Amino acid sequence: MLEGKATIKETDMPEKMQMQAMACASQVLDHLHDVFDCISIAAHIKKEFDKMYGSGWQCVVGSNFGCFFTHAPGTFIYFSLETLNFLIFKGASS
Repeated sequence: MLEGKATIKETDMPEKMQMQAMACASQVLDHLHDVFDCISIAAHIKKEFDKMYGSGWQCVVGSNFGCFFTHAPGTFIYFSLETLNFLIFKGASS
């Protein structure tokens, strides 16, 4: 696994959830033939987090993006792995 090479840039997730996020990203990069298929990578991570922690998760993957969002407390992580950045969060309830 590549999770040792991940660099967390910002997070408010519990440590166990952080480790699962990085492991999930590492696994999908290991198994996907096209590591530049950011939409498939994001979809896989979102589905995994929906299964583990209930629906409502969002995932953005890419090398260059900007965003502004509101998230539920304790559900946000932004990290880099290899050449990609990963943003995973659960939307806040209105």
